[in-house]
Amino acid sequence: MTVLRGARERWVRTGGIELCVAELGEPGRPVVVLVHGYPDSKEVWSEVAARLADRFHVVLYDVRGHGRSSAPKPLRGGFTLEKLTDDFLAVADAVSPDRPVHLVGHDWGSVQSWEFVTVERTRGRIASFTSMSGPSLDHFGHWIDRRLRKPTPRRVGQLLNQGAKSWYVYLLHTPTLPELAWRGPLGKRWPGILERVEKVPGGAYPTSSLPEDAAHGAWLYRDNVRARLRRPRADAYAHAPVQLITPLGDAFLSERLYDELEQWAPGVVRRTLPAKHWVPRTRPDQVSAWIAEFVTSVDNGRPGTRPTGKHAERFGGRLVLVTGAGSGIGRATAVAFAEAGARVVAVDRDAESAARTAELSRLVGAGAAWAETVDVSDEQAMEKLAEKVRAEYGVVDVLVNNAGIGLSGSFLDTSAEDWRKVLDVNLWGVIHGCRLFGRQMAERGQGGHIVNTASAAAFQPSRLLPAYSTSKAAVLMLSECLRAELAGRGIGVSAICPGLVNTNITATTRFAGVDAAEEKRRQKRSTRLYGLRNYPPEKVAEAIMRAVVRDEAVVPVTPEARVSKLMARFTPGVLRAIARLEPPL
Repeated sequence: MTVLRGARERWVRTGGIELCVAELGEPGRPVVVLVHGYPDSKEVWSEVAARLADRFHVVLYDVRGHGRSSAPKPLRGGFTLEKLTDDFLAVADAVSPDRPVHLVGHDWGSVQSWEFVTVERTRGRIASFTSMSGPSLDHFGHWIDRRLRKPTPRRVGQLLNQGAKSWYVYLLHTPTLPELAWRGPLGKRWPGILERVEKVPGGAYPTSSLPEDAAHGAWLYRDNVRARLRRPRADAYAHAPVQLITPLGDAFLSERLYDELEQWAPGVVRRTLPAKHWVPRTRPDQVSAWIAEFVTSVDNGRPGTRPTGKHAERFGGRLVLVTGAGSGIGRATAVAFAEAGARVVAVDRDAESAARTAELSRLVGAGAAWAETVDVSDEQAMEKLAEKVRAEYGVVDVLVNNAGIGLSGSFLDTSAEDWRKVLDVNLWGVIHGCRLFGRQMAERGQGGHIVNTASAAAFQPSRLLPAYSTSKAAVLMLSECLRAELAGRGIGVSAICPGLVNTNITATTRFAGVDAAEEKRRQKRSTRLYGLRNYPPEKVAEAIMRAVVRDEAVVPVTPEARVSKLMARFTPGVLRAIARLEPPL
């Protein structure tokens, strides 16, 4: 049963094989050819194809011996890279005889596509190539050879690591056993294994032809792997622009395999995803967005154009929403993500400040940026914002709950209204963001990350900051609870704990129990002290991005924040004694 709704099918004959080809989207648009891997059929691409079809002419075909395509007879020798190249050219000539096609491959679809994009007879037929979870066998062979010829502890470790990940390749070379397993219990259990281990959503994928497809596909390995690894081609240079998408949690392929890829594909555009092997099924939104962006850049004559900011491989094209983005840490964070190529939604209660941050983000970044005005403490306003963002920009990939206000003064001088204002913004604003945007992430089922800005005050008790410290300690605990709950959905949660950072929060901090003149004096004094400390918000933005990349739980940023965290853990009595001291005002 096909899951390619609305697809047009045709049959392409080549070398005695009939290939089942499906097409979506309007003819005349740029052609994107999707090549599936092992043990899949073309339906592995159904979610990605549906997302690309509104902009491109999308073509998928069942590799020989898979899905509804016929198998060679005999099987031995029928799956060589040379014959797979014949198949690709036959499909390309049928669907796009006059224009080169944009090629996308996953797993073995990527392995064979590397052959297509590096052999001379396909030159001029491929406009671009996006590779996912499948290296060139020639590049792999040279990678192994270099490490065997000049071994170092690191290189030996890389060989052993990849050798362990390649356990299934050895089994697929054994006679008869793989066929018996796939046509027997493994074929029946495979959908459940994918759902449980790889978090691949259930449904109509994989198709009912899986056991036979997998049995035939074992010859992909037997016909090619040993021969190419022993004698890799020396001229395996890509003759089209290349984009590499690397899932960081791939159980079968090490990231290190691509360390020297620039030698074979100069100017390669690199992307990384916090995901496992089957990204066409688990991350179709991001995969299709990167494919579309790369194809469009090549067609516009800008191949290889990409953001150069830190972590651009990770955040290029992703949607990031930052609250409290009108100034300080929020603005620095929005701009930093924009520099990394992310699409940014800058949210602040001050419309002019939010617009300025969005403008700065567009100036420094490669992606779009928008400004939204909202008071994060307003539940209904936040609900409307979440609906608007999903409808107009998409589901947020990274949420940064950064909006906050300051309040200083003893507990007995702090009124109930003061408490409500601080908790409404600092705690309830975070709760609203996590609840609304976190639910969207969970419903999408493609992971994400939530960053909540807490404070060093979450560790350090203070006689002058009871309301502020309480709100930030609550944010810290909320983040820890959410991290435990959302981990199984692939959503990370981080609490960022800055210390004394040079922002304008001191100029707007309220001081309870004093008149307006005294409050103004204390605001000026605090601003001067923070200015002398001069810790820039850009460093906090770097810590936020690093926390997302590393999926860190609690991140004390400044030296004083790190010291406070350590003291809270090992010498809490000392912190309590310090808290009793009356600071100069």
